[in-house]
Amino acid sequence: MSWRGKRKDEEDHASDVDSEGHAPPKKTCKRDSADDNSDEIIACEISKNRRVTVRNWNGKIMVDIREFYVKDGKQMPGKKGISLTKDQWDVLHNHVEEIDKAVNGNS
Repeated sequence: MSWRGKRKDEEDHASDVDSEGHAPPKKTCKRDSADDNSDEIIACEISKNRRVTVRNWNGKIMVDIREFYVKDGKQMPGKKGISLTKDQWDVLHNHVEEIDKAVNGNS
C-alpha cells in the first residue's frame, strides 16, 4: 500500500446512501437573524442585476458593487463583485475625474 492509503471518499462511499438506496439530504446554508441585511443601503441600481450598496460588515463600512441573481423569488448577491473599504472607496472617489477623462477620451 502506498503512503497515502485509500482516499476517504472511496472508503465511505457505502455510507453515502441509506438502506433503501436514497442519497442523504442536501445541506442548506442557514442565516442567523443577525446576518440579515438591515444595515444595507441600496445606493443605486446600475442595471437589472447589478447594484451598489453601502453596508456595515464586521464593524466596517463597505461599498459593495455586485451582481445579483434571483433564487426562489428573492434577490441574492452573487460571487461577481467587489467590496471596497472606506479607504479604498475614498481613493476611487478621488480619482473619478481622471477615470471619467480616460473613459470619455476612449469613446
